[in-house]
Amino acid sequence: MKTWTTTNGLKIHRISNGVYNCFLISCRGKHLLVDTGRENDWKKLRQKLDKLEVTGSLLTGLILTHSHYDHAGNAANIKKIFNARIMIHKREADYLRSGENPAIHGTTFFTGFITEGLSHWYLTRFCGYKPVDCDITVEDRYDLNDFGFNAYLLHTPGHTPGSISVIIENEIAIVGDALFGVLQGSAWPPVATDSGLMVESWERLLNTGCSIYLPAHGTERSRELLQRQYKKHKRIQDHQL
Repeated sequence: MKTWTTTNGLKIHRISNGVYNCFLISCRGKHLLVDTGRENDWKKLRQKLDKLEVTGSLLTGLILTHSHYDHAGNAANIKKIFNARIMIHKREADYLRSGENPAIHGTTFFTGFITEGLSHWYLTRFCGYKPVDCDITVEDRYDLNDFGFNAYLLHTPGHTPGSISVIIENEIAIVGDALFGVLQGSAWPPVATDSGLMVESWERLLNTGCSIYLPAHGTERSRELLQRQYKKHKRIQDHQL
């Protein structure tokens, strides 16, 4: 289980279930969980939280970077077991409430071909999850000081309309699917609702000053890599205009 530590001692644990990453943010005995993985991975998630000694009221909040099934699939279970307050962007609260998924589109020729034919059918038929109400809706920015963390939530749309990232002490960003860490030298997600917005969100993430970016799929991306990717895809976007 990989762990990152900020300058002030705040810890971030990666809870990985194969191709899906969740993250636990820990500070002075309190915890925030970022994303939950798929519903059928609940047993693995619970075991890893137990190993990290996360019990009862110690888990004060659940942050959902967006409402796709592989991120929100266990939100209802977390709410039931830990009574943690659920945070999600206001544009995705209705999806969470109904256990549904925002639509996606491919960002490459191959993923575009696949998603245009299958995404709506697949997401609606096979990827539903237990619905649950959120407790806090995020707009552009939401401060986490009241939870005891020097961190905030930032709206970073593109992958979905309500995607958010967690900015921790302006050092480390947990970004959901705003970028991917699967292919070497790349941060480009294979699917998004709006590629142009996603590139704009990369600029927002760079402006936070963070040096490490933790995606929900793959491994960490550096600031230098994200800067190169931003310049490359910004040029492509500008040329298309």
